[in-house]
Amino acid sequence: MKASFFSSVFYMGHAANGWPTAKTHYTDDDAKHSMAVALEHYRIAEETGFDWLSLAEHHFGPVGLTPNPMVFAGLLTQVAKRAKIALLGATIPILNPVRVAEEFAMLDVLTEGRVVAGMLRGTPNEYVTYNVNPAESRGRFEEALELIRYAWTQTEPFAWQGRYFQYRAISIWPRPIQNPHPPIYMSGSSPESGVFAAEARVSLGLAVTTVPRATKAAELYRETARKNGWEPSADNILYRMSFHVAETDEQAIADYEDSKNYPQRLSPIALNQGLERTVASTGYYGAELDKNSARNIRAAGLQDRVDAGQVVIGSPETVVKQLKAIKDTLNPGVLDLNSAFQIGERTSASIRLFGEKVLPHIHAF
Repeated sequence: MKASFFSSVFYMGHAANGWPTAKTHYTDDDAKHSMAVALEHYRIAEETGFDWLSLAEHHFGPVGLTPNPMVFAGLLTQVAKRAKIALLGATIPILNPVRVAEEFAMLDVLTEGRVVAGMLRGTPNEYVTYNVNPAESRGRFEEALELIRYAWTQTEPFAWQGRYFQYRAISIWPRPIQNPHPPIYMSGSSPESGVFAAEARVSLGLAVTTVPRATKAAELYRETARKNGWEPSADNILYRMSFHVAETDEQAIADYEDSKNYPQRLSPIALNQGLERTVASTGYYGAELDKNSARNIRAAGLQDRVDAGQVVIGSPETVVKQLKAIKDTLNPGVLDLNSAFQIGERTSASIRLFGEKVLPHIHAF
């Protein structure tokens, strides 16, 4: 099993509620500090052996300061000399797919072939960003993915006349180093997406969910892949969750309780719960799988979230046991892990402890 360190590069200053979020309390210093903290966490993850460093695209709010994650990934190429850089991902239905293909190819060259390409539909609210009709989400996604793959692999200029995208001539420079192209992950938390991922032979990413729901999604994906003549490996399944590690269970729980005394702006758990409520209310992440999906996605308390596999927390020994249970149930090849909360140096220490004392065990799973 591999471990990916994920940061949303969230804003650590005071922020208003709602989306799009007003910049009433925004300050330049808070924005600079937020990016500096995220970069330092990536440095620690690289130094302590995390296999991937991952980031994502978000718009119009404090949940993430990476509206174009390609820009921050360019910075990470100067930090990550060993780990892969995973953009999980580009929200391709609202973007120019040719530009996405070009930017991924540039990053693959800069990293000498260490880029992982996440292709996401995004959350429904973010279609406001570039005035794209959310009803076209699936069709635009599928066509954009096909176009990006084609642009990566063709050696001669070509034209593209699709339903959603039209170009007279395409010939991207540079081309990706990885052959035929970087590994592709897409969200499969809805049944339709899982089926499409298996049919398209791309890997499955599961986020903003629970282990039981992710296991159902992974089973559907594996079953569909077999019907289409191939067998996914563990590495074809990625699962995102939160973590916090301390020297003892008692200290980890004390850290969690202490995090409640920090302003809400410093809590990725609070920000993630807000995102989960938005997602669950739309049914985007497979409401048809479970009538109680909204309730199951956002478990009420810390222990509920641990039981659901959304968070691992405790000493290194405890966290290894929690992750082993997830491995035995879901069997993901990649765990995409973000810090459960921000409490200064203890968060940095948590990342280091995970890399030094937990990662060797999960590499051996």
